[in-house]
Amino acid sequence: MKLQEARRDLYRRLAKEEGFKSRAAYKLIEANERYRIISRGSRVVDFGAAPGGWLQVCSRIVGDSGFVVGVDLREISLKGKNLKTLRIDVYDESVGGIVSKVLGGRAADVILSDLSPSVSGIWELDHFKQVEMTQRVLSLAETLLKKGGNGFFKIFEGERSGEVKRGLIGRFEEVRTMKPRASRRESSELFYVGLAWRGAFSRPASLDTAETASATAP
Repeated sequence: MKLQEARRDLYRRLAKEEGFKSRAAYKLIEANERYRIISRGSRVVDFGAAPGGWLQVCSRIVGDSGFVVGVDLREISLKGKNLKTLRIDVYDESVGGIVSKVLGGRAADVILSDLSPSVSGIWELDHFKQVEMTQRVLSLAETLLKKGGNGFFKIFEGERSGEVKRGLIGRFEEVRTMKPRASRRESSELFYVGLAWRGAFSRPASLDTAETASATAP
């Protein structure tokens, strides 16, 4: 058995033994151990939540004082006192308002995005669609994520992945890139970690020094 096949079997077996819906749970676990994205008491919104592995991880971390909302087009067979699932399209115009209502009108502490399109087999098209989905989550975060909040976003690495990262740099104080051990080595997926949400979009000086200096000059 090849090393990568053994690794896949390891996380699949661990997920079964530890009661997680998917091996993807370990991607979020590793990210949280490294960057402490989610804490006890956090309010978390997970876009692309099916089948529910990330929701289970979040539910365990946030505890009774926190709350988790999972959003997906697919039904999620998962229940808990501190979580709720919504079967709705991320592009639905009402999704932001519905999530906000479920959160009781309070802002989220964390936004997660594990969205993927239905794979067509045409790489350029799949990459484009996945980037657009991630961009949609970022636009929703403008009204859902509190200042100082964190994010964790899957991206298909390709021509437009840098575009997403630049958008994150404009919105978060710190942005990191990681490929969790539970990700297949041959997979194009990467994850961006966003720490300390600035609030409304603001381009950092490092991206356009001249423009920023001009805008702030007396």
